[in-house]
Amino acid sequence: MTTAPWRDPALPAAARVDDLLSRMTLEEKTAQLYGVWVGAATDGDGVAPHQHDMTADYDWNELITRGLGQLTRSFGTAPVDPALGARALALAQRRIAAAGRFGIPAVAHEECLAGFTAWRATAYPVPLAWGAAFDPPLVEEMGRAIGRDLRAVGVHQGLAPVLDVVRDPRWGRVEETIGEDPYLVGTVGTAYVRGLESAGIVATLKHFAGYASSAGARNLAPVRAGTREFADVTLPPFEMALREGGARSVMAAYTERDGVPASADPELLTRLLREEWGFTGTVVADYFGIGFLQTLHRVAGTPAQAAHLALAAGIDVELPTVKYYGETLVAAVRAGELPEELVDRAAHRVLLQKCELGLLDEDWQPPSPESVDLDPATNRALARRLAEESVVLLDNPDGLLPLAPDTRVAMVGPRAADALAMLGCYSFPSHVLTHHPEADLGIDIPTVLESLRGELPDAKFTFTEGCGVSDPDPSGFTEAIARAAEADVCVAVLGDRAGLFGRGTSGEGCDVADLTLPGVQGELLDALVATGVPVVLVLLTGRPYALGRWHGRLGAVVQAFFPGEEGGPAVAGVLSGRVNPSGRLPVSVPRVPGGQPWTYLQPPLGLAGEVSNLDPTPLYPFGHGRSYTRFAWEDFSGPDAEIGTDGSYDLSVTVRNTGGRAGAEVVQLYLHDPVASVTRPDVRLIGYQRLELAAGGSARVTFRFHADLSAFTDRAGRRVVEPGDLELRLGTSSGEAREVARVRLTGPVREVGAERRLRCEADVLRS
Repeated sequence: MTTAPWRDPALPAAARVDDLLSRMTLEEKTAQLYGVWVGAATDGDGVAPHQHDMTADYDWNELITRGLGQLTRSFGTAPVDPALGARALALAQRRIAAAGRFGIPAVAHEECLAGFTAWRATAYPVPLAWGAAFDPPLVEEMGRAIGRDLRAVGVHQGLAPVLDVVRDPRWGRVEETIGEDPYLVGTVGTAYVRGLESAGIVATLKHFAGYASSAGARNLAPVRAGTREFADVTLPPFEMALREGGARSVMAAYTERDGVPASADPELLTRLLREEWGFTGTVVADYFGIGFLQTLHRVAGTPAQAAHLALAAGIDVELPTVKYYGETLVAAVRAGELPEELVDRAAHRVLLQKCELGLLDEDWQPPSPESVDLDPATNRALARRLAEESVVLLDNPDGLLPLAPDTRVAMVGPRAADALAMLGCYSFPSHVLTHHPEADLGIDIPTVLESLRGELPDAKFTFTEGCGVSDPDPSGFTEAIARAAEADVCVAVLGDRAGLFGRGTSGEGCDVADLTLPGVQGELLDALVATGVPVVLVLLTGRPYALGRWHGRLGAVVQAFFPGEEGGPAVAGVLSGRVNPSGRLPVSVPRVPGGQPWTYLQPPLGLAGEVSNLDPTPLYPFGHGRSYTRFAWEDFSGPDAEIGTDGSYDLSVTVRNTGGRAGAEVVQLYLHDPVASVTRPDVRLIGYQRLELAAGGSARVTFRFHADLSAFTDRAGRRVVEPGDLELRLGTSSGEAREVARVRLTGPVREVGAERRLRCEADVLRS
C-alpha cells in the first residue's frame, strides 16, 4: 500500500501540507478554519462577551464529516473529572478522525492564564503576581508545569499569556496583565511562553494589540493610543515573546485603533506580524471577534463581509465556534465574493501547525489515561514559591511585622476567610464554577485566616467580616470595632472579588470609575484605624487601589495580587515572618482615587508640575517593595563614557545583605533620556536582576547595556537610536535611584529593526 505524501513524516512539513491541500475540497479546507464549542451556554450568563447571541446551532455529526480545525475548552466549560475528560476528548478526536476523509483530528485548546482552567487543576497566582515576583526563571518553570498538565489530557494549545501593558488601572483585566512596564511584561511573558512551548503546547499571545489602552478603562472600548505609544509600549512584549519565546500563535484583539478593528487590520496581522517580524504560526480570533466586525464595530454589513475582512487581514481560525468561517465562507467563495486563495493561505498555516503537532501522522493517538492528577504536590510547591515571591510589603514603618507569636489578633475583613479571595477571574472556580454551585472547588485553597492560625499557634484570634466586598451595608462595623479594640493588633484583609462582566469587582468586564476600595471597605478601614489599635492592612486584589487616605496611619501594608491556591499560606508566612517579603510592585499604587489614568511611563508633562493642582505622583512607585532584612549597595562601577550609537557599556554594583536573615533584593536599571527628538518617559525600565542572598552574603551584578535599548519611534515612524546624553539609573524602584551612570552616544542616528537587542543581559558573581 502506497502512503500519500502528506502522510509521510520523512517529507518536509510544507510539502506534506501542499499535497494535502491539493486533495481537499473547499468545504474540507474551510472546516480547518474554525472551532466548535460543545456545551457553551446560550442563556446570557456565559464566560465570553455576547456569548448568548453569538453562539450558533450546528449538527455535530454532520459538521465533522468535513473535518474540524479546533475543539474549544473541553475541560474549561463545565466541571469534569480530568481523567474522564481526557477519555471523552480522546473519543471525540477519534470520531472526528473517523468521520472525515483524511482522518485528521482537531487542535484542542484551553485557557491557561493562571494555570490550566480546569476542575481540580492547580490555580497559580495571576499574571500580575508573576510581575511582582520579578523572577522569569520561576515563571518559566510554572509555564512548563502547566504545559505538561495540558499535554497529559490531550490539549495542544493554550490561550495565554496576556501581554497587554497596563495603561489605566481602572480596567478590569489588570489582574490578567503582568504590569505597567513593557520590559517587565516582555521578559516575564516570554519566560512563560518558553515554559509552555517547551512542554509541546502552542502558546497564544493575547491580545494583539492595544486592548489595554481602551478609552476610559472600559473593556472593549476604542483604543486612543498614538503611533509611538503603540510602537514603543504596546508592541515590544509581543515581539520579544515571538522572537525569544517562540510562541506559535497570536490572538487578535477585540478593540479598534484609530477606526480600524484589529481583527480587520492587515497592517497589523500581516505586514507587521508576518512580513516584518517573520511570524509563521497561526492567528486566531478572540471569541466571537469576527462576528463583532459586523455587530459591534459595524465595518461589515453581512456575515460574508465580516469573514472576508478577517480572512484578508490574516485571521486563520474562527473561535470559539463556527458561524462566519463555515457555510458563509464557502458560499462567498462560490459566489466570487471572496478569493479561494485566502482560504488556502489560512488552511496552509493551520495544517502546517497540525503537522508540527503530529496530527497528520498515521500513528497519532490521543492520550486516554486511567487517572490524572492536575494538582500534585509538585505543582502546589511551585504555586507556593511563586505566591511567596509575589507578596509585596508596601510599608512597615515601625517594624510591627512580623507579628509576635503570642499576640492577640483581630482578623477583620471580607477577604480573610474566603478561599475565592485568592483567585482571579480566569481560575476555574471563579470563571466556571459560579455557574455550577453543586460542584465543590476541586482543590484545597487555605484562607489567610486559617493559614495565619497555623503560622501562629500560640496567638489568640477573633474574626468578623465587618462588611462584604462590594455591598454598601456597614452594619458589621460595630462588631469589627469591638473585636479590634480587644486585640493587640488588627489584621484587616480587604480587596476584590474576581468575576466576569460586572459579576465581580475585578476581572473581564469589571471596570471601575475610580480606584476607591470596593463597597464600604474604605470606611471599615477608617473605623478600625480610629480604635487606636495598630492595623495591618492586607490587600488581596486584581488591581492597585488608592491608599493615600491611610498613609502614616497604618502599622503595615501588605499587597498580594490574587496569589492563587497557596496564597493564604504565602501571605500568612509574610505576616508571621516565616517568609521574608521580596515582591516588587508591577504597577504603581496611587495616592488618591482620581487623577487617573496614570502609569510611571510619563513624559515631563505627565509628571507633577506647577501648572496643575493635581499631583499624579504615586504613593508607592513601580518597582517598590520592602524586606525584613537590609541591603547595602557597594562598589558601583559606572564611569562616564562615550560609546557609538551601536555600542555597548557595562555597569556593576555589589549588593550585600547586611541584615540577620536571608532575603532577596531586586536591582532595577532605568533609562533617562534628557533630550530626544520626541518626548520620552522620564524613566523606563530596561533591565533588572533578582538576587537571593543569605544573611551576610553578597553578589556583584553587571548589566550589559547596548545602545539598542535606548531606541524609540521617531517623528517619521522609524525606530532609531539617537546620539546624545543618557543616564543609566540603578535603583530599588522607578522613584529611587541609588547609582547613576552617564553615557554619551556618538555617531549618526541609527535605524534599527527586528535584529535589535531587546533585553539587557545581567551577569551575577556571588561571593
